[in-house]
Amino acid sequence: MDSQDLQKIKNKFDIIGNDPGLNRAIETAMAAAPYDLPVLVCGESGTGKENIPRIIHQHSLRRNGKMLAINCGGLPEGTINSELFGHEKGSFTGATEARKGYFEEADGGTLFLDEVGELPQSTQAMLLRVLQNGEFLRVGSSKVTKTDVRVIAATNKNLPYAVAQGKFREDLFYRLNSIQITLPSLRDRRNDIYLLFRKFTSDFSEKYRAAKVTLDHDAILLLQNYRWPGNIRQLKSVADAVSAMETVGRNFGDRVELNISQLATYIPKDSPETMPALCAPQNGGSGMSDQDKQMLVKAILDLKQDVERLKMAVFSDTGIPQIPSVAGREDANSGNAPEEPEWQEAQETAPSLSLQKAESDNIRKALEFMHSTDTDG
Repeated sequence: MDSQDLQKIKNKFDIIGNDPGLNRAIETAMAAAPYDLPVLVCGESGTGKENIPRIIHQHSLRRNGKMLAINCGGLPEGTINSELFGHEKGSFTGATEARKGYFEEADGGTLFLDEVGELPQSTQAMLLRVLQNGEFLRVGSSKVTKTDVRVIAATNKNLPYAVAQGKFREDLFYRLNSIQITLPSLRDRRNDIYLLFRKFTSDFSEKYRAAKVTLDHDAILLLQNYRWPGNIRQLKSVADAVSAMETVGRNFGDRVELNISQLATYIPKDSPETMPALCAPQNGGSGMSDQDKQMLVKAILDLKQDVERLKMAVFSDTGIPQIPSVAGREDANSGNAPEEPEWQEAQETAPSLSLQKAESDNIRKALEFMHSTDTDG
């Protein structure tokens, strides 16, 4: 696909950006569109995964059929099978009449299952059967119903990890994953961030007949360097808030340029709580296990001992007096310390120096001492 065709697709579906990862996702969607294969769309929440099924459906042989988008995470677990596959009258309390499910409603078209990783195990088994042979049972029925639906699924979870944990069926994962399309996070699209911000502020200005917000150079850098854990959805919220609050008293057609200090009031402080969680933490939690922490501490201590031994070997080989260790300083306080060279005295007057600075200062002073000794000789 050449750049002009790619830009036409972006314009048609209101997609902003030139990131290579974004372009690759669109090109893959276009290549997959003519074929009735399941597609799995991966990416963090807020990256715009919903655009991919629209592109595929509109350029497929099913374009004249229905396209239904279902948020699996928003369906109550007790009624999710009924929502997807329908039910018969009297099959459960409140089922006063027979009802078609989404798979029947979308017959001949496309069904987009967002947050597919949230499906319970029983529903996963029914979904696998539909993908394999187009058959399913309504809740409360023993009659097999046929449907012809192309399934496109999306997830912000690490499904291979969910499979390993027994939370997602392995056979269903491989069935859905015929073609995988991954949307990059916003922090990986650094050059697209201000393009999106300008689009959102321009849209706000047109919608509410308000002044348009722009940013100076330093404010743009602040925008680009923030992690955006909520991705495009979070950026739009910030752009809307800035447009609403900073254009009060201004007329439509005016431009309001913000500096870094003004924009900073709208950017949440970056902290571990706002950073995206790992897709597949190895210990099943959000942080390190106690065992991992102990191993890390031990590794650091071992490394420190290796450095100390290396320093002793280097100083002994060169004839440079060694810098007393912490234990040596304790001996000094007890009156048993060996005599120290003059260049060491400066170090003792600066106990607040960081370890790294102290080490570099000691090396420099050792070289100066060696040079002065050579000069005196």
